[in-house]
Amino acid sequence: MDSLPVVVVGAGPVGLAAAAHLHERGLAFTVLEAGADAGAAVRQWGHVRVFSPWRYNLDSAARALLDRAGWVAPDPDALPTGAELVADYLQPLAESPQLKPHVRYGARVVAISRLGLDRLRTAGRDRAPFLLRLADGEELLARAVIDASGTWGTPNVLGASGLPARGEAEAAAHLEHALPDVLGADRERFAGRHTLVVGAGHSAANTLLSLAELAAEAPGTAVTWAIRSTSPARTYGGGDADALPARGALGSRLRAHVDAGRIRLLTGFNVHALSPVDGRVAVVVRAAGGVEDSVVVDRIVAATGFRPDHSIAAELRLDLDPVLGATRALAPLIDPNEHSCGTVPPHGVDQLAHPETGYYAVGMKSYGRAPTFLMATGYEQVRSVVAALAGDWDAARDVRLELPETGVCNSNPADSASGDDCCGTAPAPRSAGRGLATGVAGGLLAAPVELLPLGGAAGGGQTGGCCAG
Repeated sequence: MDSLPVVVVGAGPVGLAAAAHLHERGLAFTVLEAGADAGAAVRQWGHVRVFSPWRYNLDSAARALLDRAGWVAPDPDALPTGAELVADYLQPLAESPQLKPHVRYGARVVAISRLGLDRLRTAGRDRAPFLLRLADGEELLARAVIDASGTWGTPNVLGASGLPARGEAEAAAHLEHALPDVLGADRERFAGRHTLVVGAGHSAANTLLSLAELAAEAPGTAVTWAIRSTSPARTYGGGDADALPARGALGSRLRAHVDAGRIRLLTGFNVHALSPVDGRVAVVVRAAGGVEDSVVVDRIVAATGFRPDHSIAAELRLDLDPVLGATRALAPLIDPNEHSCGTVPPHGVDQLAHPETGYYAVGMKSYGRAPTFLMATGYEQVRSVVAALAGDWDAARDVRLELPETGVCNSNPADSASGDDCCGTAPAPRSAGRGLATGVAGGLLAAPVELLPLGGAAGGGQTGGCCAG
């Protein structure tokens, strides 16, 4: 076992941070990335500008590795686009001499088990290597697995009950998932058409702002926004009280468009069915008591968040919370009915551990369906997990974090049913335990992409903000 590498699944921000920490600890590792390049998922929303400045987007071990190579760090106060995050950070990190020989692309993991043991077998289990099978049939052995594959490939359905809406599959030609490039590559699909955006998170907000900008340029472009709750206060956020000014401005701009009538807002909107109507699609809404109504549109953007896919680990012994799909120990700490992004307590290896010794899901995947994930949290997760794998349990259990708390709202719609501001006044930035030695906290992440974007000229859309859904 000691001669085998730790296998990291995914070469996004958290996966590459894990690799940097493994290198720092002198542990052998291999990174398996399904895409063709580092940050493959981030590249898909490269047009989006985030609203967390660079100082929040860098992992400490990754930063130290790059600094030793003479890397010129970006302006810590600048707001990068997804493309800049890849070009100026993830790609140089993946290409560094310390990591490059250990990163494999086009390597999609389809199953993880124990060598010679299915889930039923107990004897000798902890001494058996992990077996990872790739899509091309190749198999690799590992002493431990850090699964940072995220949730980008498994968006939530449009139906309000957690099931696909009736006719959702048949209406696929009219559907868009998170982060369409409304003002760029995807412009022709939206210009001069009526688009319905469903969702109350930051991804919905960014897409709505881009659509409003497009409507000012392209005659006939109409924008409707639908949310399940009775108030948009949670999406509007903290305004001037937000610790991240760009995030506060996002909600303020959206509110101005709604108040001016440039974006039509529909509340209490629970999607029940989709049906074709003369080349368009009718979205049927079912209210309490079975009352139905509908709106006919050309395009639908389903900014409804993401969910984890644990099927690749079906032969492992996982202890998952039945509600969130996170570990049972982590679930109460991240429950969006109780916590916002800024109030999730620091957590590490103990909260991420499964009965399957040596397997850890980290990053956005670790949060299951909870939309309150922050990249800073993911960086601290992998620091703790790698310290444990190195046998340094004191460091592994010294989990601490510094997060900007203000402007991040609770995800419970009941909290925003009344009043204009669900975030309250601005407390000082929250500090919980061990600060990062470089002063660099992890960047803010939302549903599986790991950053909170800023709407505007760079285009709209995102993965659903840290309180998305």
